Amino acid sequence: MSERVVIVDVGVGNLRSVEKAVAEAGKELGIVPLRTSEPDAIRKADRLVVPGQGEFRELLQRLGAERLELLAERIRSGTPYFGICVGMQILFAASEEAPGVPGMAVLPGSVRRLQGGPGLKIPHMGWNQLEFRSGGHPFLTENSWFCFMHSYHCVPDDAGVVRAVASYGPNQVTAAVAHDNLFATQFHPEKSQVAGLSLLKNFLKS
Repeated sequence: MSERVVIVDVGVGNLRSVEKAVAEAGKELGIVPLRTSEPDAIRKADRLVVPGQGEFRELLQRLGAERLELLAERIRSGTPYFGICVGMQILFAASEEAPGVPGMAVLPGSVRRLQGGPGLKIPHMGWNQLEFRSGGHPFLTENSWFCFMHSYHCVPDDAGVVRAVASYGPNQVTAAVAHDNLFATQFHPEKSQVAGLSLLKNFLKS
């Protein structure tokens, strides 16, 4: 029986693109992802993918208290979790994008706005090459170029969870974090062509 891979659908983000990318990455493994917002499906999932574009506050509100607690419980119980963009940012306690709005606080730290500079555009939109930290991560088989689209990035209290960074002007962007069963990226694997599909496949195989 194929693993139940659930893409958490709360109506924001690049959901169709994420679904297509995960389906393509899982084809050889016989995995067909389920895109749903149903708490019962999240509860029964073998793997969780939480995409997110847009705003920190909006994603938290759309998820709602029940699904947020359920996601936190699944992470605590060891279910593999892959967060993308804002799906990564909500793992932290707070964001400068939404002062006073608490995040999940699964990882200690906060989300901060990127620093601007002469000729530097915010949001950061484009391709950047990863620089590995803390020994990299098995999902990241090479320091390839990935597609970024964001104005904020995560600043963990524990530098040991940072597995890759990307340079953008004066910013050392936290590109990927990992802790136990949790893995998340600021970049968009679903928009990163071959490198993104390879990353998603490694997550599905793990």
